[in-house]
Amino acid sequence: MANVAFLGLGVMGGPMAGHLARHGNLVTVYNRTADKALKWVVQHGGAAAPTPREAAQDKDIVFACVGDDNDVRSVAFGPDGAFAGMKPGAIFVDHTTASADVARELAQAAAALGLHFIDAPVSGGQAGAENGALTVMCGGEDEPYSRAEIIIAAYAKSCRLMGPPGAGQLTKMVNQICIAGLVQGLAEGIAFAKAAGLDPHAVVDVISKGAAQSWQMENRHKTMAAGQFEFGFAVDWMRKDLSICLSEARRNGAKLPVTALVDQFYAQVQARGGGRWDTSSLIALLDEAR
Repeated sequence: MANVAFLGLGVMGGPMAGHLARHGNLVTVYNRTADKALKWVVQHGGAAAPTPREAAQDKDIVFACVGDDNDVRSVAFGPDGAFAGMKPGAIFVDHTTASADVARELAQAAAALGLHFIDAPVSGGQAGAENGALTVMCGGEDEPYSRAEIIIAAYAKSCRLMGPPGAGQLTKMVNQICIAGLVQGLAEGIAFAKAAGLDPHAVVDVISKGAAQSWQMENRHKTMAAGQFEFGFAVDWMRKDLSICLSEARRNGAKLPVTALVDQFYAQVQARGGGRWDTSSLIALLDEAR
């Protein structure tokens, strides 16, 4: 059991904080919309705090899961930020998908205050958060990671230290690069099956037993074939993630031609009003083209 705080109670953070509470940890939550934090406490117990600083006071670990680089900075820095309230030796674990630069920035600032920082983006989506089955990829130092890993296990099926600060975010970029290509390939395959007069469900049932199998295929082919996208990981968030990937690639010299192309396809989905659709909505562009 640990005394922890959780900052950010969105579709990912809310369930993750709930698993921490169910595993016997003492949880104090903060959310920019205070009503959401109060509702979480009614459901899970614990306490709500009006600022990240107050949530973080006397905590062993402070978790955050917010939107982007600036959101992370806003809950960590400043007079009302978590760093101002954390005790020496405490750990700040950031589950936000953000840049490697902001991870290194926060790690340096934490070290100057006698704190520890771990960048720990996750994969598995809302369902993974709700089921306690996320994959967590971390960057940081060995000793604080070993302390945090035990607590993270409340909502993770897999958790691994990938290297120094920023390594977790870089690993998440690889994850998103791979997903972008997979979803586009699946969209094209299903669209091709329809055009060829095949039953796309029967096709996927066969090919999913072989080398083409993927999580996206198993979990998204039915809704893609039906043109249903009002759920899941939003296109807006995927474009944010791919922007981070492409920016890092410009820095390190990696070539990402497919990722850049799929990013532009997602821009077309946004232009059609699909910014909040699931990332599997790439098939909508192909269906419109027929």
